[in-house]
Amino acid sequence: MNRTDAKFSFKTSAGNFFEDYRLGQVIRHAVPRTATEGDRALYAALYPSRFALYSSDAFAKASGLARGPLEDLIGFHIVFGKTVPDISLNAVANLGYAEGRFLAPVYPGDTLTSVSEVIGLKENSNGASGVVWVRTTGHDQTGAAVLSYVRWVMVRKRDHAAPAPETVIPKLAPAVAAADLVVPEGLDFSGYDFELAGAPHRWSDFAVGERIDHVDQVTIEEAEHMMATRLWQNTSKVHFDATQREDGRRLIYGGHVISLARALSFNGLANAQMIAAINAGAHANPCFAGTTVRAWSEVLDMAETANPGVGALRLRLVATTAGTEPFGLRDADGRYRKGVLLDLDYWAFIPK
Repeated sequence: MNRTDAKFSFKTSAGNFFEDYRLGQVIRHAVPRTATEGDRALYAALYPSRFALYSSDAFAKASGLARGPLEDLIGFHIVFGKTVPDISLNAVANLGYAEGRFLAPVYPGDTLTSVSEVIGLKENSNGASGVVWVRTTGHDQTGAAVLSYVRWVMVRKRDHAAPAPETVIPKLAPAVAAADLVVPEGLDFSGYDFELAGAPHRWSDFAVGERIDHVDQVTIEEAEHMMATRLWQNTSKVHFDATQREDGRRLIYGGHVISLARALSFNGLANAQMIAAINAGAHANPCFAGTTVRAWSEVLDMAETANPGVGALRLRLVATTAGTEPFGLRDADGRYRKGVLLDLDYWAFIPK
């Protein structure tokens, strides 16, 4: 049969464009994904992560947990990846995060699903794209929420002539309040082994305003970032399809930079074991394969918790290109410096 004689059925999806979103729209994302020990192994292979709570069941049990959970960012990446085909398949860029809370540890064997609600819309002045704000919640197989966060994405329009929606920009909290941090049930750092964890520094050794240069550097390889993005089932075209950008380069998934910077922060913050919340985050400049990344942190706030021996640090984690002067964030005009890749504000649990 000639192709001209065949009946074609168009069952593929080009993804959502800006004009497809509606305020209050709820999207239940496909496909459920079961996290495994393989995710732990691949995460350790992709990033130089050495935090003891995730590396050792024995250390986790001594800290009051049933066993070693998966890295918090594994759960984040899986939940995030579910949203990409519906939210950011046609994205120009992922712009930022807010109000992120890690509500329960994720363990091997947990099956995660994601659901998002559109909470804001704003068409750009060029009429070719717009910004979509969504609140995404990840659930495990029991229906319990394991994390929730807001992100906003610049998405292309399919039809530039499509009418602009009413502009609604959600009012977001500048930070998750310390009182709203969820400490995992049973977490107890009163018998914490600092020698095995790799550093002597406890909560009381830090001070608001203190800055830490994490010293180490890692060069991003093309194969590694594409493997990571596939691992999290992130299908955004800009990460795989070299024709999506005029320069023919694949954009590094922002979560890859987050995990890399978090792993680099071990040197100086080895005892900041668990991520409790993401207060704010921005991918300040694009990142591409071949970039050598380093990181520095600043202590923004400190809080106590009700769990034995557990304190919380609010930290700014900044990833930069190699050669960028540490501790510099913005230029005289208030814009991010060219070498700044990531500006992430988060809470972490640390032994007191």
